[in-house]
Amino acid sequence: MATILLAEDDESLRKFLAQALIRAGHDVTDFGDGSEAWECLKGAGFDLLLTDIVMPGMDGIELAKRAAELNATLKIMFITGFAAVALHPSSQAPKQAKVLSKPFHLREIVAEVDRMIAA
Repeated sequence: MATILLAEDDESLRKFLAQALIRAGHDVTDFGDGSEAWECLKGAGFDLLLTDIVMPGMDGIELAKRAAELNATLKIMFITGFAAVALHPSSQAPKQAKVLSKPFHLREIVAEVDRMIAA
């Protein structure tokens, strides 16, 4: 089991992801805004940050950069329709971050989260 911070502004997708991860045995805290997710992340320990890139408040790349500075062992996965943005060197996204492109199947993301946590 992992403690996961999920940041995704699409409410229906966020709720589906959270439910799938909870059913897989993980503890999930979710936010629809990057700034709110950052405030939570600063005060609690998480194993994984699962974040969209384009969000209100603070985008996912900035959230991931700050999260990596706060906790170098935090695993980071971007879920995005803009994979090229996350992978581009100028984005300054944490190099160890995994990128999963939308659309994806819920089984796929749960399996990828499990792989990341096990590594």
